[in-house]
Amino acid sequence: MELLEMYRENGVSREVYAFGETVLKTLAPRFAQLDAMAELNQGKVIRAMQENRVDAPCFAATTGYGYDDVGRERLERVYAHIFGTEAALVRPQITCGTHALTVALSANLLPGDELLSPVGAPYDTLQEVIGIRPSPCSLAEYGVRYRQVELLADGSFDYPAIRAAIGEKTKLITIQRSKGYATRPSFSVAQIGELIAFVKSVKPDVLVMVDNCYGEFVEALEPSQVGADMVVGSLIKNPGGGLAPIGGYICGTQACVSRCAYRLSAPGLGQEVGANLGILPSFYQGLFLAPTVVSGALKGAIFAAGIYEKLGFRVIPSASEDRHDIIQAVELGSEAGMRAFCKGIQAAAPVDSYVEPIPWAMPGYDSQVIMAAGAFVQGSSIELSADGPIRPPYAVYFQGGLTWYHAKLGILKSLQAMVDAGLVQL
Repeated sequence: MELLEMYRENGVSREVYAFGETVLKTLAPRFAQLDAMAELNQGKVIRAMQENRVDAPCFAATTGYGYDDVGRERLERVYAHIFGTEAALVRPQITCGTHALTVALSANLLPGDELLSPVGAPYDTLQEVIGIRPSPCSLAEYGVRYRQVELLADGSFDYPAIRAAIGEKTKLITIQRSKGYATRPSFSVAQIGELIAFVKSVKPDVLVMVDNCYGEFVEALEPSQVGADMVVGSLIKNPGGGLAPIGGYICGTQACVSRCAYRLSAPGLGQEVGANLGILPSFYQGLFLAPTVVSGALKGAIFAAGIYEKLGFRVIPSASEDRHDIIQAVELGSEAGMRAFCKGIQAAAPVDSYVEPIPWAMPGYDSQVIMAAGAFVQGSSIELSADGPIRPPYAVYFQGGLTWYHAKLGILKSLQAMVDAGLVQL
């Protein structure tokens, strides 16, 4: 009764809570699997920190040039260890995931080279980076050509078309692991490994970069352990564990990472510069917590799928499908549905809970976007958030929750808002 009263005080009715509990009872086996994966990845992170001799001096602040930054250098070795790569670049100077991807692409593509996406169009913000949508300083402006191969109707790879698309000028192949603002399935590490093996059988010297955002610690392996030359992500998503206030990472071959470092700082300087400004403790501790945080976010995603699937909405993936990232898409069918869902998520936030999300022209997107994100770190999508472009099929993308209990509250609040708006009946 105390628990029911707590939810009532947080704006969740007895009926909505009871509906959620009926769904939750069916999910115990899935949650046990998630706990086992978190335990495996937690051990991996701890071992990497131990073998790379993380100690108190690693947490010291550096300023200016940041020469001889022991903590920065050791953190990058920890990341390389976890991701199974030769090298890593992990910096607060990388502002977001799109920035990390931009650095990786622009560092390893030269004028006249061709970039190929064998998985359809990339995420909205990367389209301006590439020049699919014209933008100053895009890769297209610097003479990099772009091609893409659409996925088959069932979301699988079109191998014959990919073979035909790989040509003499194809220098780099980009694979987006997560679905972005699409309703296709996200790719498993095994699927990505098969695709990498195929493209390298066609052209052995082609570079492969995987946009790993939202996928870290969801599975036992990362794409870099199945052949990717680079994996790229944001620290305010999975690997930052909710504590990193900024930053991104690029893990990969020494040759690729070195070029990324020269592009991020300057030719001749590379990884030797870049002060940590005192935020390394949050990077280390966030990474330590990341497997548990990711597990809680996955529980929230599966719970959301179970709730909305039971109500008749299309959800991608379903509550019973394997998970390859933390994103849960729910097709709500209308702008009103998106607004109500996001209103509920925002109302569950510890920060800015009184704000009602409205669609707006967000930089880097070609449609208005609605975003619910009452986060301690601005834009942190490992924290409880939901967003989506205001366009058919009016899908909202739910992710995050630093704890499973916060994710649960947010999902119940989203359902309550849908009920209150007359959009669903229990």
